[in-house]
Amino acid sequence: MADFTMDADWLVFEPNPTKPHFVLPRGAVDAHCHVFGPGNEFPYAPERKYTPCDAGKDQLFALRDLLGFDKNVIVQATCHGADNSAMLDALVSSGDRARGVATISPEVSDQQLAEMNEAGVRGVRFNYVRRLVDPKPDAYYHRIVERIAPLGWHVVVYFEAADLAERRNFFTSLETTVVVDHMGRPDVTKSVDGAEFAMFLRLMAEHENFWSKVTCPERLSVTGPPDYDDVVPFARRVVEMFPDRVLWGTDWPHPNLKSHMPDDGKLVDFIPRIAPSGELREKLLVENPHRLYWEGTP
Repeated sequence: MADFTMDADWLVFEPNPTKPHFVLPRGAVDAHCHVFGPGNEFPYAPERKYTPCDAGKDQLFALRDLLGFDKNVIVQATCHGADNSAMLDALVSSGDRARGVATISPEVSDQQLAEMNEAGVRGVRFNYVRRLVDPKPDAYYHRIVERIAPLGWHVVVYFEAADLAERRNFFTSLETTVVVDHMGRPDVTKSVDGAEFAMFLRLMAEHENFWSKVTCPERLSVTGPPDYDDVVPFARRVVEMFPDRVLWGTDWPHPNLKSHMPDDGKLVDFIPRIAPSGELREKLLVENPHRLYWEGTP
């Protein structure tokens, strides 16, 4: 097996996160997290734009139990490209306590799709963040949608706020459920009532097949830890406007962060600030992810 050395400026996840003060509701789902390798077992992709630290399934499941989550949704990491082996291994090892979002090409075989579906994959991710991947033409993604639609899978899209105007027509052409990562990465130095965020809210309001992850305050914040105060108005606005179409996750092990590495226990304590009522928290953490990934209530 190849020997991988993580990037010199890579920030490693917090090895000893605190136990959160906020007690998660029964059946809570961490609906956005990743596994990296280990690289000597699941090699990183030759075309990757970063080499991370190893962060495997055993560490993820230990974090799940420490924080108080019942289940995970594991999103394929760009460092693994379209080789979903590490993610699929984690799904199979979870005992039906994990679902997956894959990265595939249009040439994926019917057998491969069937095997991924059986393992627990329920969606594919299209990444438009150019510092992480090289986006493909729209036709490429439409061909993938044609392959996954018969399985009832959804599409996860990752883009930055400035890209929404350019991509909006393509996104709204998708007839699947579409889940937007991290609220479309709003610029939180701008007003929550400003035109840029209004475009995202209008997308959600006009297209009921769109969902949003209200995730990654540590990635979006300018004011920084431990409170990430500048992200609260944006995430709370989305949760309160679209309570039946929101998801939350840790984003562990927090790839490509440069400023700091968050304490995952503190991230869980962020949840009541964006979902202030018990009803909103139940939808965000339990009802919505089970409906989308497990087809029912826990």
